[in-house]
Amino acid sequence: MKTSRIVLSAVLAALLLVIVATAAEAPTAGTKAPDFTLKSQEGKTVSLHDFKGKWVVLYFYPKDFTQGCTIEAHNFQADQDKYTKMNAAIVGVSVDTVDSHQQFCTKENLSFKLLADEKHEVVNTYGSTMKFGDNEVAARNTFLVDPQGTIRKVYLKVDPNPHSKEVLTALAELQKK
Repeated sequence: MKTSRIVLSAVLAALLLVIVATAAEAPTAGTKAPDFTLKSQEGKTVSLHDFKGKWVVLYFYPKDFTQGCTIEAHNFQADQDKYTKMNAAIVGVSVDTVDSHQQFCTKENLSFKLLADEKHEVVNTYGSTMKFGDNEVAARNTFLVDPQGTIRKVYLKVDPNPHSKEVLTALAELQKK
């Protein structure tokens, strides 16, 4: 009995190490942004490389129709014209469905792309997952990607209220260089 407990403890410890070792970390500034292809709220296929030549505000958010996510989306929408003038596209990603995104965009009058990562592949690649109850959702992280596809700035554990203004400020500074 004692031996089986020791063996079980050793197996569990090894499994935990494997899980921790395989968890993706968020890509860092200065690295190439991992490309991906997902469906938008319109049901169309969208890839990161589609935005080559533009800046991309790639933001991950937990869930459509929740308070913080709605605030963050409204702020990005309110600043949409400023991003457009700066040659920047806003792209949101969550693990919600295409239908959920379509309903969210319609209800909240959002005109930028929301992408459905139902298989959690992109959120995992970008180290942007978190637990929400028993569910795994996207963590509130943002990656500012330059026109050549390089990550220039990373925001982790974003506060949705001032976030769009923070990104606009960083974008303006990066474009001066």
